[in-house]
Amino acid sequence: MSAVRVLVGTRKGAFVITSDGRRDRWEVSGPFFAGWEIYHVKGSPVNPDRLYASQSTAWFGQMIQRSDDGGKTWAPVGNEFQYDGEIGTHLGHDDQQHLWKFKRVWHIEPSLTNPDVAYAGVEDAAMFVSENGGQSWHERTGMRCHDSGARWQPGGGGMGLHTILLDPVHPGRIYIAISAAGAFRSDDDGATWRPINRGLVSNFMPVPNAEVGHCVHRIAFHPSRPDVLFMQKHWDVMRSDDGGDSWREVSGNLPTDFGFALGIHAHEPDTVYVVPIKSDSEHFPLDGKLTVYRSRVGGNEWEPLTSGLPQKDCYVNVLRGAMAIDSLASCGVYFGTTGGQVYASADSGDSWTPIVRDLPGVLSVEVQTLR
Repeated sequence: MSAVRVLVGTRKGAFVITSDGRRDRWEVSGPFFAGWEIYHVKGSPVNPDRLYASQSTAWFGQMIQRSDDGGKTWAPVGNEFQYDGEIGTHLGHDDQQHLWKFKRVWHIEPSLTNPDVAYAGVEDAAMFVSENGGQSWHERTGMRCHDSGARWQPGGGGMGLHTILLDPVHPGRIYIAISAAGAFRSDDDGATWRPINRGLVSNFMPVPNAEVGHCVHRIAFHPSRPDVLFMQKHWDVMRSDDGGDSWREVSGNLPTDFGFALGIHAHEPDTVYVVPIKSDSEHFPLDGKLTVYRSRVGGNEWEPLTSGLPQKDCYVNVLRGAMAIDSLASCGVYFGTTGGQVYASADSGDSWTPIVRDLPGVLSVEVQTLR
């Protein structure tokens, strides 16, 4: 029988939550690295027992932990993240020096084909790659040294490269998102990059439709259709049908289009999930009612999904990395909150149940479907 493994990163440790294919009873393991900030935990699609975790503290800095037995045991494998070239500086397009400082790894994306290769998105925004299972990392400088780099600014949570998408159809194509610079695409495995922000409008910027500077919260695609991307940005839900070359708004009838999390159904490429929150200053659900919204038509028309979710006095947030989708026949949807709850739906969002409560604030949720 199939099984599901949910990987949860929190402000004070990592947790591994497992169930069989029925997804009605769950076993919680952890905390691993108790007391440490775990920004992201992600499994290899090639070897599902190989997991990577991004562990950091203000005292001891950044460490990548790796498990080769599905999260039962872990070992540190690499902590040297050094910007290539002159450390701490970057020469921008206008020849003005821009200060860069490494703080943490926001996101780890294992290769689609090689369990020893993994990509890391970091703060301040840069992309690193490991070719030896996380033991050492080197920067792909084409990202940080893009001509527009001197114009990037940190979002409210810092200038993090928080999303990496590896295209399974076009070899070498990678999409990334940076807060607050926007979305970028590489067609040569990260050697060179170009902004893909045409159609984005951000009214908080001096030039609302500028090439870079947009606070993109999340991007996602369905693996069978990677040229069609969806985006949750700092206000607006967007869609691109041409690999990010242009975007159009699909917020439609959402009660508020500010949010962080975004997911796509495993078997229905036009079924999209978002979790709206009240505003950029009030990071909690509208009217205190925790609601996931689903569009079955690729945007514009959205339906609220509330069964099993608190509909009174709920003031949690769902962060950008805290939603994931499994690939079982009846697609499962998962998300975690800053209040420490992880909710699961085994019926594509029609109903929800908390599979664990009272964890530390959830930073990331990933899921593996094990067959």
